[in-house]
Amino acid sequence: MEWNTPEKPAEIAETRLIEAILSGHFPINTNLPGERELASQLGVTRPTLREALQRLARDGWVEINQGRPTRVCNYWQEGNLAVLAAVARRQDSLPRAFVSNLLAVRTLLAPAYTRAAFENDPDCLMAVLSSYPDLPDDAEAFAQADWELHHQLTVCSGNPVFTLILNGFEDLYPAMGRRYFQHPAARQASRRFYLGLLGCLQAGDPAQAESVAEEAMQVAADLWASMEKG
Repeated sequence: MEWNTPEKPAEIAETRLIEAILSGHFPINTNLPGERELASQLGVTRPTLREALQRLARDGWVEINQGRPTRVCNYWQEGNLAVLAAVARRQDSLPRAFVSNLLAVRTLLAPAYTRAAFENDPDCLMAVLSSYPDLPDDAEAFAQADWELHHQLTVCSGNPVFTLILNGFEDLYPAMGRRYFQHPAARQASRRFYLGLLGCLQAGDPAQAESVAEEAMQVAADLWASMEKG
């Protein structure tokens, strides 16, 4: 059975405030309007607004000070993974360098979770990778396959924190992947990556798999940068 639970007023207010902060309507390090005015703007009760603000404060969007105005935080420096996921979900308003920065982080993380996956659960990876040499040469297939591979690598690594970090980009990753894999060079580079991992699996060489992943992630970051310039 599929349950369709309507959003609560506090969740709606929270979403609207996040959008207002990200759009610059409420700039970083400025104060939000007073409680009565802000509740009126949002069309919610003051208790509902307080609940929404508490949720935002928990994730690092705002700072609530008793007896003083609520400050909009520098969420890039004071926020947590929930902020990162919220930014990633708003693909139409991503900061210009966001994807490049994300790829730089992936370049650091992917070699680690790849090696851990090869050491922890190589049989599971073989079941996934065995079909990758036959991927259709189109952007949609590659975008989906790439997401599934990285997700499976994090799961097989045995470290759920890797998976939680990656899951924060579940909406953004395929969309950016379709854009990236429109380019034949990107598909060719990733096909080499998949075949390289398959070879490492067959050789039972986690250390080489780590090196293959590191090189492939750097190639992907460089290709994305050149696409952005072009």
